[in-house]
Amino acid sequence: MHFKRLSDLVALKQLQGKRVFIRADLNVPLDSNGSITEDTRIRASVPAIKMALSGGAAVMVTSHLGRPKEGELRPEDSLAPVGKRLSELLGQPVPLVQNWVDGVDVKPGQVVLLENCRVNPGEKKNEDQLAIKIAKLCDVYVNDAFGTAHRAEATTHGIAKYALTACAGPLMAAELDALAKVFGAPDRPLLAIVAGSKVSTKLTILKSLANKVDFLIVGGGIANTFMLAAGLKIGKSLVEADLVDESKAIIDMMVKRGVPVPIPVDVVCAKEFSATAAATVKDVKDIQDDDMILDVGPKTSALLAQQIAQAKTIVWNGPIGVFEFDQFAEGTKSLALAIAESKAFSIAGGGDTLAAIAKYNIADKISYISTGGGAFLEFLEGKSLPAVAVLQQRAGGEFVDSM
Repeated sequence: MHFKRLSDLVALKQLQGKRVFIRADLNVPLDSNGSITEDTRIRASVPAIKMALSGGAAVMVTSHLGRPKEGELRPEDSLAPVGKRLSELLGQPVPLVQNWVDGVDVKPGQVVLLENCRVNPGEKKNEDQLAIKIAKLCDVYVNDAFGTAHRAEATTHGIAKYALTACAGPLMAAELDALAKVFGAPDRPLLAIVAGSKVSTKLTILKSLANKVDFLIVGGGIANTFMLAAGLKIGKSLVEADLVDESKAIIDMMVKRGVPVPIPVDVVCAKEFSATAAATVKDVKDIQDDDMILDVGPKTSALLAQQIAQAKTIVWNGPIGVFEFDQFAEGTKSLALAIAESKAFSIAGGGDTLAAIAKYNIADKISYISTGGGAFLEFLEGKSLPAVAVLQQRAGGEFVDSM
């Protein structure tokens, strides 16, 4: 995957005195008082900013926050709390600039935060007129927001077409390097774990991966649909009966390749979905009509751990049980620890996956943790990500013809 990198521009001393525009992902959660409740994304944005400053640049940073209305800046949509936290992390003032599209006053060594970019009319529609205006603000455009890479917007895609130089920041570059390692020329066997409540939300991912991976593990509600497709009873478990044929097709694809999708042989059931529900381990042949499957059983966990141990590259998206309730968490815990103990290159992504990684304290055992969310899932589907595609095109010298 070929694209320009901010780190290369710094190494070549091409930022001295230049104006650098960084599109970061600073979309952090705020409480009712407007205080930041979790600042991971802000901390993750700091290396790109420091890198640009170290190269002698004047730095502008922007991001979206929440879901503002175009042309209207409400107090709850302001990046003001982000600017305050960014100033603390950088150890220097970070003024917040509003109405910045027509001009920004910033000097080398300084950092300014440009107010919520989605307030600008034309941002979400990726209007060329806006993108061209923003591109004129800078000498170098840096996209360091992989989490928005699946959206073609003025600050993620349009500006990259028209800026004099367009490159990837360290966070974006690391994400793309990790994904390229998995889907470019991976060490095999390549194993994918796709779990979640519904097959429908991940059907295209499953189909795409079934053509690429050596092993495919499904979990959560998805596994229930696969169990039904395999002719097993699932009681009153969450299922998408209308997707049984699609699930059978994926099972058949893997069978033809000699690596069947592992179907649970035992499960953890309950009569209701609640934090206090009593958990019972059952062989799949003993599932009753009023049972809800909320996790895989120990025999199935052992089988999955064996398959994980054979892999040299692992993609993990989704917990395989209702791990939020401890009595239904052992399957996900077993899977997480098996990945942690593996010597394979592993990449994990998706909100619930990150929560499981945090719960079992294995972040340092995962080779790369993607914060991309929707962008990560669309990459797994095999879709082209607009913000990535334009960086690749710019690396080939395309665009910059409408300034």
